[in-house]
Amino acid sequence: MHRFALSLIASALLLLSSLSAMAGEARIKDLVEFDGVRGNDLVGYGLVVGLNGTGDGLRNAPFTEEAMINLLERLGINVSGEQFRTRNVAAVLVTAVLPPFGRTGSKIDVTVSTIGDASSLLGGTLIMTPLNAADGQIYAVAQGSILAGGATAEGDAAVVTEGVPTAGQIPAGARIEREIDFALTDLNEMRLALRAPDFTTAARIEAAINRRMPGRIAEMIDSGTVRLDLRVGKTPNLPRLISIIENIEVVPDQKARVVVDQRSGTIVLGQDVRISRVAVSQGNLTLRVRETPLAVQPNPFSPNGAPIILPRTEVGLEEDVATGLALVEESVSLPEVIEGLNALGVSPREMIDILKAIKAAGALHAELLVQ
Repeated sequence: MHRFALSLIASALLLLSSLSAMAGEARIKDLVEFDGVRGNDLVGYGLVVGLNGTGDGLRNAPFTEEAMINLLERLGINVSGEQFRTRNVAAVLVTAVLPPFGRTGSKIDVTVSTIGDASSLLGGTLIMTPLNAADGQIYAVAQGSILAGGATAEGDAAVVTEGVPTAGQIPAGARIEREIDFALTDLNEMRLALRAPDFTTAARIEAAINRRMPGRIAEMIDSGTVRLDLRVGKTPNLPRLISIIENIEVVPDQKARVVVDQRSGTIVLGQDVRISRVAVSQGNLTLRVRETPLAVQPNPFSPNGAPIILPRTEVGLEEDVATGLALVEESVSLPEVIEGLNALGVSPREMIDILKAIKAAGALHAELLVQ
């Protein structure tokens, strides 16, 4: 079963590597971030009403009661000295991202999450909630019905929860009320920040832009930055220039890397992974200890007789050496690595241990990332 699964993995990796060889080019817009063209995080504190008895217990969440009193008083209802016992209200934090060049009146999605002991937001409605940025200014206002996933079933002795009913989203639930001042056309230069810094990729981006545009407007600053000088030659305005540059295709380079997820047993190997000549042996050592105590009864009618417990222990030691010793030749490639490990008949989790050991021996010429 393990060999069949690993064979499927090897076939998939071979297919992916062949496809990557056929379509190795990527657009610059998929490799970089343009300096200044970014979103801004927003956050707000609000109340969700209309819950069917799944809201905060006001005795355990006094901040919910205080926020509810303030809301009612702003609406002209005097509730001084009153005590609430409702379970239909929940205090929440509302988060959103203000997109670059977001204009007043546009709508954005928001995420709503409980901060009290509410058990579910299903069927709730978020009341008008201002959303602030890091500067303390209000940039959007959120309100609307919450789409929460998951469900909870509760009985006298058990509770079953499917999904996360204490968080939900409101598509287009916030309206932008303030814009961020950023004049893109006034810039004389712009930096391209690589999402995966690499000197080779940065040099290829610089060369591709200079071949496409008149004059050498691109200059590589470091492994993660390429600068565009808009004062060189006759370049179009910056928005039009970005539209041209982001569609230029280059072949990105990357480090040889092996990513291991120990929780799920997932292994991802990059195409450039190489292994030097090394011998690999894999086997399982099983130790079994079994206790079977024996009770010995005294003879019948013995005046001072008492049962005696005699210990009995069975110990077994088994070692599975069927996989033997495998030899990995000099500087093998990714398909050969998978084929060699597959020949040992190991499971994915055992393969993780083998890769760690090969890395510790200095034979794995790649960056090993364990998550």
